[in-house]
Amino acid sequence: MKSLQIEVFQCRSDNFGVLLHCPESGLTACIDAPELAPIQAAAAKRGWAITHIFTTHHHGDHVEANLALKEAYGCEIIGPLNEAVAIPGIDRTVSDGAEFMFGTHPVRVIETPGHTAGHICYYLPEDMLLFAADTLFALGCGRLFERSAMDMWHSLQKLAALPDETIVYFGHEYTLSNARFALTIDPDNTRLKTRAEVIEAQRKRGDFTIPTTIGLEKETNPFLRAGDPDIRRNLGMETAANDEVFAEIRKRKDNF
Repeated sequence: MKSLQIEVFQCRSDNFGVLLHCPESGLTACIDAPELAPIQAAAAKRGWAITHIFTTHHHGDHVEANLALKEAYGCEIIGPLNEAVAIPGIDRTVSDGAEFMFGTHPVRVIETPGHTAGHICYYLPEDMLLFAADTLFALGCGRLFERSAMDMWHSLQKLAALPDETIVYFGHEYTLSNARFALTIDPDNTRLKTRAEVIEAQRKRGDFTIPTTIGLEKETNPFLRAGDPDIRRNLGMETAANDEVFAEIRKRKDNF
């Protein structure tokens, strides 16, 4: 089985566009559809025709180009069952635990409510790839618009349980702000401090900070580290439940 090919590019002001190509089958999936022109330019650059859109959630900055891409390529739009009514042009609905094939590559659906009520992530276990959109960012997680902190904490635990080597593609370039915030509540984490320095340099050069890995996030992302004694002590929440600590971290980031 040949390796999948991935093209990453910027859409809108801070969205990532991602194309996923299976060289054996010729299939190309767009992970969400933030903006038509950059997506078409990236596909043309590679000589790929978009056959699928893997929609993660219904927000406009992730589905804006659905119908235009469908008209241009005749692509199939796959998306979460629990948000189907809000996703333009959806053809196939999937829910937690569903599996389907993308060419010769299995894809597993992980439901991750929190940012929205029906948000899903796409996990390719044989390729060690996760497309997490607005559930898990590098050093961050999505804002809680439609579900509770407890829901998001449980969703993040699903992703944290994946193998550490899993490569994670996320929806937005928020990493520099996330790093600066993370240091306010986890200032003695040497791995985090080193990573923050790398991120500062990357962004000064105009480089993307995507992708990350599950292992790296578990070491440095405060939203996955609500059980860490140092973070709990810094927050004055030594005896609180993990989801309560997570909720406090999320509240502080909202106001950062």
